[in-house]
Amino acid sequence: MQPALVELAKGFYQDELNDHLTYQELVGKSSDSSFKTNMTRIAGMERAHSEFWKSMLEAQNVPLPPVRMNRGRLFVLRFLSLFINPILLVSLLELGETSAVRHYMYFFRHADLDPVEKRRLRAIILDEIEHETYFKQTAQTLGVGNLRDFVLGMNDGLVELLGTVAGLSAVYPGNPLLVAVSGLVVGIAGSLSMGIGAFVSVRSQRQVNKGARERMELLLEINPERAVQTYRGELVDSGVPPPLADQTARVLGQNKGALAKLILPSSEDENEIRSALFTGGAYLLGVIFPVMPYFLASSSLVALPFSIVLAGLSLAVVATIVAMLSGITIKKKIVEMVVSGFTAAGLSYGFGMLMRSAFGIGA
Repeated sequence: MQPALVELAKGFYQDELNDHLTYQELVGKSSDSSFKTNMTRIAGMERAHSEFWKSMLEAQNVPLPPVRMNRGRLFVLRFLSLFINPILLVSLLELGETSAVRHYMYFFRHADLDPVEKRRLRAIILDEIEHETYFKQTAQTLGVGNLRDFVLGMNDGLVELLGTVAGLSAVYPGNPLLVAVSGLVVGIAGSLSMGIGAFVSVRSQRQVNKGARERMELLLEINPERAVQTYRGELVDSGVPPPLADQTARVLGQNKGALAKLILPSSEDENEIRSALFTGGAYLLGVIFPVMPYFLASSSLVALPFSIVLAGLSLAVVATIVAMLSGITIKKKIVEMVVSGFTAAGLSYGFGMLMRSAFGIGA
């Protein structure tokens, strides 16, 4: 086996065991019997998947990599489970992970596997698809889309208003109240803009999806074979081997309702008013932290460091949530978002100094 594939197998082994331990940890936090039953079953399947990768590595005489539970991640999960429904928390984690199916398909296509190994890996891929489907449905029921609207809206508010007050601080160093009121006006205008934008976007997308779904239902009724071929093409384009795509499309073609939902996912759960409130409200919440010090400080230059600290801490919290939703390293995301916010503030401050010098304004 190629060294690159061996490294992939090591990572798969570690990831499956870590998922197993994570699900076991969180399943005890929920009182929902159906969720506990499903999660216990899925945790057991993840353990079985790790055994497959273990056998693959042992067959290549490769030492098993150490499996270390990410203590920092576990601490964050335990803390968040005190405030967030564990069902939603697990759904967020699964939706945020880079699709294991895609990586497994790469291994399936490039590794030299015997028929038994191919059959077992194919079964694992189907298990992962089932897991993703279960978590996606659970997350949609609990409103994950609105949580993402909230997080991203708050991030926009933090970064934009931090830049705004930093620039105004350079222009009006002796008038913090003017900076505060100006920042608040900009924040409210931005909140309304974000909320209206979210409303129009979700409403338009729902209307487009409704029309497309009606056309697909007609196609399924008049020419179901063409609809099946359309879905098969989407599977092949996503990396699924043609034989497996043929089999999957053929089976799903027997259920017109399921096939229609897969080709064009339902948007019935999307609510433009709720999305607008979450996005606009979150943006406005992000405005508060960088603006608040200016209502209390004696000068803009005194308020600016406190504004930067508050915005930085808030960005770190938002970055942690985004990292969990995106399946990337929390530390990396925090550094990325905080540095981006501070860079915006620095550039805005420099521009404010330039405007002050050019037009001779400020107090």
